[in-house]
Amino acid sequence: MSIGKQTDLFGISLFVAAGIHAFIILGITFKPFDRSKPEFRQQSLEVMVVRRPAEEPEKDEKPDFLAQTSQQGGGLEKDPIKPQIAEAPVPIPLPQQEQTTPTEPQLRPQPKQRPLTTEKSTLQIEPEPAIKTPPTKPSSKQLLASKNIEIARLTAELERKTIAYAKMPKRKSISASTKEYKYAAYLDAWRRKVERIGNLNYPDQAKRSKLYGNLVLHVAVKADGSVEHVGVLHSSGHKILDDAAVRIVRLAAPFSPFPNEIRKETDILDITRTWQFLRSGRLNSE
Repeated sequence: MSIGKQTDLFGISLFVAAGIHAFIILGITFKPFDRSKPEFRQQSLEVMVVRRPAEEPEKDEKPDFLAQTSQQGGGLEKDPIKPQIAEAPVPIPLPQQEQTTPTEPQLRPQPKQRPLTTEKSTLQIEPEPAIKTPPTKPSSKQLLASKNIEIARLTAELERKTIAYAKMPKRKSISASTKEYKYAAYLDAWRRKVERIGNLNYPDQAKRSKLYGNLVLHVAVKADGSVEHVGVLHSSGHKILDDAAVRIVRLAAPFSPFPNEIRKETDILDITRTWQFLRSGRLNSE
């Protein structure tokens, strides 16, 4: 093989290798692929390989088109045609996929909760605080009127108590120590009658049981001689003797009516005497 042909093959190989490296270097980039941009287009590199003739072609004084080298022998067309570079097919953009980024978990809509209600709901309204008004001082006329009303009330109350007291029976307490003649004389007559009835109606059970003892008896005698009340103030210690004393007073009633000098001063005589049930079976009143 001649040296000229070797040189042509070496030049062509070198040119092809340079084109391939340029295609690889310029076509492959490290730009991140962003599918979200619809205008993305794949970049391409157009490479046209033209064989270089061994001999210099004749120069065309009036060329139809400008080219890197002569177009002689490029075809049999009568009319000159402008050479066209076959365009690389335009890549069809892939459909944009929605990028799913981790987001917060979608919460399902919760059903609306109905408010809890009671059968009878009452609205409590707090009462407004009462406005306190400063106390006003009463006038002199009001003070005088209130004093007159109070005096009238006290007077009426006093009159009512006076009338009630006047209607109450006048009472006089007498005992063995009473020295006033009119009361002492009536008390002595009352004692003699009680002792006589008591000895006649001395309790048989007390005689058989040989019971004896002293007791204090209270007797209220009205002006007509009837008995208002009989009660034991101090017991003898034997119920038989206490009941016997009360029964003797009931049997001795009524007593003598009050004389006029006593009736004028009192309505009821409260007689307090000590009764003695002796071992001999007799009754004695002190």
